[in-house]
Amino acid sequence: MAWILAVVLFVEAFAVAALNWFLGIVADRQNMSLAGIDPDAMSVSSKAGGVVFGLYFLLCAVVALLVAVRDRAPAGLGRILLISVAVVHGLLGAFAWAMVEDKAAFVFMVVVLGLVVLLLMTYDRLEGPSDAAPAPDGPDRPEDPEQPDKDPAPIAPPPAPSPS
Repeated sequence: MAWILAVVLFVEAFAVAALNWFLGIVADRQNMSLAGIDPDAMSVSSKAGGVVFGLYFLLCAVVALLVAVRDRAPAGLGRILLISVAVVHGLLGAFAWAMVEDKAAFVFMVVVLGLVVLLLMTYDRLEGPSDAAPAPDGPDRPEDPEQPDKDPAPIAPPPAPSPS
């Protein structure tokens, strides 16, 4: 599942960067302006935004790839990146639902959001507490399957202090 998410994020990184680059070229060639903004500024900002978001999705894809290769939960910055990409896909899904007539974009965003959340939940403490304290030797310790008839020692209170 982490492999699938890594591939999807790699493809999405390329697609977002290419789409914004294309829109920047279109804005430049048609000399488009929005509310009096310089057309060159619009073109450059579209291209820069595409590169930034493409690199962001690429970094998130690398984190998912590392999770898949190591078969271990992401930690630290990697976990934060995956949580943030889940939030981004949730917001993009909401915008796609509200503004796009075709609901395929919404479904894609929700599927990617589900993959990220599934990755975060699946690898969350998969191996259990590895650095836990050793099992107690008292009556609360788990039963030993090799010695089922052995009774634990009774709990006795400590001796009372003597008056001296």
